[in-house]
Amino acid sequence: MTSWTPDITLLSRPAYLSLADQFSRAIQEGKLQTGARLPTHRKLAEELQLSVQTVSRAYEELIRRGLVTGEVGRGSFVQTSPREPDPPYLPERLGELIDLSILKPVCEQLHLEKLRQAFAWLAENLPASSALSFRPNMVFPRHRNVAAEWLSRCGLAVSPLNVNLTNGATSAMTVALMSVAPPGSTVATEAVSHHTLVPLSSYLGIHLQGLAIDDDGMIPDALDEACRKGVVRAVFLQPSVINPTATLMSAERRGALAEVARRHDVAIIENDILGPLVEGRLPPVAALAPERTLYVTSFTKITVPGLRIGYLVAPDRYVAAVANRHLVSSWMATPSIAEIAMRWVSDGTALELVNWQRRALAARQRIAAQALAGLAYRSHPQSLHAWLPLPEGHQEDAFVSQARLRGVAIAPGASFRTADSGWRPAVRISLGSTTEEELKTGLGTVASLALGDPEALLLAI
Repeated sequence: MTSWTPDITLLSRPAYLSLADQFSRAIQEGKLQTGARLPTHRKLAEELQLSVQTVSRAYEELIRRGLVTGEVGRGSFVQTSPREPDPPYLPERLGELIDLSILKPVCEQLHLEKLRQAFAWLAENLPASSALSFRPNMVFPRHRNVAAEWLSRCGLAVSPLNVNLTNGATSAMTVALMSVAPPGSTVATEAVSHHTLVPLSSYLGIHLQGLAIDDDGMIPDALDEACRKGVVRAVFLQPSVINPTATLMSAERRGALAEVARRHDVAIIENDILGPLVEGRLPPVAALAPERTLYVTSFTKITVPGLRIGYLVAPDRYVAAVANRHLVSSWMATPSIAEIAMRWVSDGTALELVNWQRRALAARQRIAAQALAGLAYRSHPQSLHAWLPLPEGHQEDAFVSQARLRGVAIAPGASFRTADSGWRPAVRISLGSTTEEELKTGLGTVASLALGDPEALLLAI
């Protein structure tokens, strides 16, 4: 049992989170050694004059952060090493497995040929600055002008000076978080959010607070309450279909969230990587609160995965911070890929592939509607995936394992969970990652499991 105990005078609201933060600092500073046994929930509650529920929530938060492990019958212990979260997708496709776990656009031979042609063009037209310069400002002025044209298709009117080119959306997300949320600060997000956001926040030393959602996305009152109770530095939103539940947030909800962020002077990070793919798209949150929103879009999910380039739009107040943090984390986007993106935007290839993807997804959505009939799944006509809340009685891990045993890989919903309250087991199913025939087979397997009795399969040994 450890001799270190939290200081009750340093606790603030919410108490469970403040308590978890004290434990986290003690572990990082070496005051709590690996393997140290923590006090029981009841004993610590009595010592600190807190409820057992508060202490339990603090321990659960430490387990979620990977700092503590709980062992039934033995107690809670400082974990030997933080466990890295498993990705929701398979790192590689194995054998005859139908992989519906990784989020990909629909791709055919056409996409490979387009990219081959682009590299052939690049071989003849690569500018000297893209090949020889170390200075981003010498390489990308032309690209930023074209990026501004593309961003207008996303519903944004921006100056090229506010655009940064990144190696895709993940790089842009990282830079955006580093620019607005220093280590130790809090970032709010939807209770079901981007699967890389949880580990990324952990690596950056940021506390991620999942907030309640409904069928229209994050609830404004939940954001307002979080901002009033604690210092929230930023809110991360995915309002346009790419979120796990495939929600297209209404214009009213976008405006309400923008107003809450403005009232509390909170930065907004908006992940909008589907961009113009979404038909009848609403103005981005960045168009409603341009003075505080860092907007992210990219090409990998709407054209071809090999075009790993993204655009990060920063308001004037964050332009210098974004440039500096991008410089130290990536230096600059890959110039050769940026050249291809610029050409495809200029000659219409990017938009041609977006329109092709929209038609392909319509066909995939028809397959999903037929295969998942009778199940309360969520999707959108331009969504690359479906979100399936599991029927009563089904356990998420068991469901994913049974699907895998039957030759189908799907993503567990818990990989996208940032809050425990109101959670319902679910799975995410990619619709674009394989052929139409394999998709029909895979969805049929998932549907049969969901509609059947929730009984574990017995393995013959």
